[in-house]
Amino acid sequence: MKQDQINEILYQALETEMGGQKVYESAIGCAQNADLKKEWTKYLEETRTHEQILRQTFERIGLDAKKETPGRAVVRHKGQGLVQAMAMALKDGGPVAAQLVAAECVVEAETKDHQNWELIGRVAKELDGRSGRRPDRGAFASRGAGRPAPVPHHRLGQGTLD
Repeated sequence: MKQDQINEILYQALETEMGGQKVYESAIGCAQNADLKKEWTKYLEETRTHEQILRQTFERIGLDAKKETPGRAVVRHKGQGLVQAMAMALKDGGPVAAQLVAAECVVEAETKDHQNWELIGRVAKELDGRSGRRPDRGAFASRGAGRPAPVPHHRLGQGTLD
């Protein structure tokens, strides 16, 4: 895999985490169900942690966190669209419709987030294979309702991407 491709995955992942915070903040504002609001608040905090991890990784490997790429612009645009969809639903559809739309938007945002971490995991595995080290299989465990989580949110910490 070319370094430019790896960098692009990382830039898109950072943008996804930044936009994901706005998605979760909007979704929390649309939530009528207390348990859902609590869950989304937890994921908002995890998303903030992911952004910090990526920013620290960028510093360690010499990437500019402010650099714009075409893929990053697309990710930002899509995230803004999700936030706008929730605002529209809240304004025009009422609280029940807004919560449903918010849930759909969270699923869309999480799909991109999981795709990013899956790709990062594959890159890490490939790079570990080249160096002769075995990748940490525990980082690829599943999380919740049988949904695969290539790198579960609760397992991401400082140094995960090193």
